Amino acid sequence: MLRILGSARQLCQGMTRRDMLRVGGLGLAGLSLPQVLALQEASAGDGKDHGRAFGKAKAVILIHLYGSPSQLEWVDCKPEAPAEIRGELGVIPSSLPGCPVCELFPNMAKVMDRTTVLRSLTHPYPIHGVAYALTGVPAIDVNMELAPYDSKHWPFFGSVVEYVEGRRNPTLAAGAAVPSNIALPFRFSTKRVGEVPRAGPYAAFLGSQYDPLWADFVGQANKGITKTLRDMTYTDHDPYVGIADGSYFVVPSASSLLDELTLNRLDRRKSLLSQLNQGLPALVHSAAGRALSKHQQSALALLESPKLAEALDLRREPDATRGLYGQSLFGQSCLAARRLVEAGSRVVSVFWDEFGLAGSGWDTHWNHYPRMRQELAPGFDIGWYGLITDLDRRGMLDDVLVVCTSEHGRTPHMNSAVGGGRDHWSRAYSSLIAGAGIARGKIVGATDKHASDVSDKPISPKDLLATMYHLLGIDPHFLIADRQGRPLPLVEGAVIGEALA
Repeated sequence: MLRILGSARQLCQGMTRRDMLRVGGLGLAGLSLPQVLALQEASAGDGKDHGRAFGKAKAVILIHLYGSPSQLEWVDCKPEAPAEIRGELGVIPSSLPGCPVCELFPNMAKVMDRTTVLRSLTHPYPIHGVAYALTGVPAIDVNMELAPYDSKHWPFFGSVVEYVEGRRNPTLAAGAAVPSNIALPFRFSTKRVGEVPRAGPYAAFLGSQYDPLWADFVGQANKGITKTLRDMTYTDHDPYVGIADGSYFVVPSASSLLDELTLNRLDRRKSLLSQLNQGLPALVHSAAGRALSKHQQSALALLESPKLAEALDLRREPDATRGLYGQSLFGQSCLAARRLVEAGSRVVSVFWDEFGLAGSGWDTHWNHYPRMRQELAPGFDIGWYGLITDLDRRGMLDDVLVVCTSEHGRTPHMNSAVGGGRDHWSRAYSSLIAGAGIARGKIVGATDKHASDVSDKPISPKDLLATMYHLLGIDPHFLIADRQGRPLPLVEGAVIGEALA
């Protein structure tokens, strides 16, 4: 019998994942696949000891910096390296001993003692594999990256959490006043021109009903930046550089329905839904019917409850708090994330996305230093500082896990493009984690003298995902069924024990 090669780590039932992933003969000890999956689901909440900090987090704020910051101009600076490696920016000390940071991050430096730095992330795919970073998919290529609905994709982290916890407690999930899995500031990969949409935050084989609910930014950009993509430039105002006062977020699907629905029409639609559900039980119990029912119930809940709209309306915040996060799209997105987890969301994802041009965001192949100074560092510096400071002073940092990651790092050597740039580099890069279950003020892993390769404690992005599931109280080896009914673990990774409190 052909077997899938991989780790032989034991599951809590005593069997191994390798055993579970045999090709052909998927039954185990005479059990059918549905029975195997049912046993796995039951084990996920069985009260067993899953290790340190398991279930410590009540919510996760997941920040993804699309395009990838340079580890050398962030939290793995190499001031002793040659000028062509270290670049033209200096370093400053931070509140975390042994972790100087780039001089462009003076506010971030103040809260590094509340953060654990992962300096040794590594993988073999130096492409914009957002899906590889944020899902359990074991491999990625450029074709998949540019095909969000490719059948080989695995479900996004937030989608998995929503699915697993919905199976555990369907009543609680159906009655939630705010979505469990929400993302912002706008639907991923929709504010750029030049290329096709990118993969990543989709539910894949779980079904589109588990895609994140996307909020949308309402406001005006009031500052500009020049961005270059090969022979194209973008010089208009950019919300990541600055936005006007009074900005907020909405859920487009709910707001558009509110504009056109009177109470009478809403009542008639409820009545029609009731008739359909009574008259078509076969549809309701089918996979398509369950998806349709979930969308209908969610839409009605959003229409009838103001809680989500209130959480997204940043105008309810005091000016001082809004100012703490900075007047940029990233900063105000982080503030919205804090409000959403306060309101009950389980996973809130903040994407620093491309805007105006493809190849923007943190993808600094061109104009690396001007964009770092004018666009990227200022917004991140104050936004990250504001989020960590605000969560901590509210007593929420003990319950909320904050993860800031990306697809890869950037090349140690500068290229010769317009304005200078650093290219894709996945052999070594950094991420930041803080909050529930995470040690305060720690560095995990190390790189060589040029931040080129990992010299201690290689960490896969799959290990980071496993740690996130673990802290939410979900066994990362919990099994889900793909489109062919095959049982797959959520992620093939190990919890990063050194990062736990």
